[in-house]
Amino acid sequence: MIALLTGKLAYKSPEFIILDVNGVGYQVHIPFSTYYTLPAEGGALSLQIHTSVKEDAINLYGFRTQQEKELFQLLIGVSGVGPKLATGILSNSEPSELADSLVNGNLARLSAIPGIGKKTAERLVLELKEKMKKLGLAQPQAGGTTAPAKQEIRDDVLSALINLGYKEAVVQKALAELKVTEDATVELVLKQALKILMK
Repeated sequence: MIALLTGKLAYKSPEFIILDVNGVGYQVHIPFSTYYTLPAEGGALSLQIHTSVKEDAINLYGFRTQQEKELFQLLIGVSGVGPKLATGILSNSEPSELADSLVNGNLARLSAIPGIGKKTAERLVLELKEKMKKLGLAQPQAGGTTAPAKQEIRDDVLSALINLGYKEAVVQKALAELKVTEDATVELVLKQALKILMK
């Protein structure tokens, strides 16, 4: 069972990367939070790996942190949540934010994640609430956490996309089409912007 891969980033996209490990290219599926932190192609990279074995396929899922990997493994342990949906959940929610939603039973926030309906959200809270508390990722509800200011998020996304090679004017146009909500994260807005830019 592959648990860790270290090599050279041969190719990257928001859905998967190809990691060259001593001449062998491994296709590794990743959440968007991991994509956001990747080096340029050709750069050195080490990923925590979850190996999913099915009758007709062996798929690798990669994460920059052990924390993300543990969350992924908890998610796929929930009935009805497969690796693809778990990756989507992590792509649309930062680990601490996801833990907060699960511990505090924020069904509205969880249901807003693509692929999750009310029943799945309720099942996630029921099965993972106590496990999230043990992981210690969630913030205490008293006082809460303040979401980053909308302009700060836009500035971070603009900077990230320019670093990926997009022209500033093109990025500004894409950002103008987006509505940044109060609970938006940099990763979520970045993903939405990339969808517009890739059309």
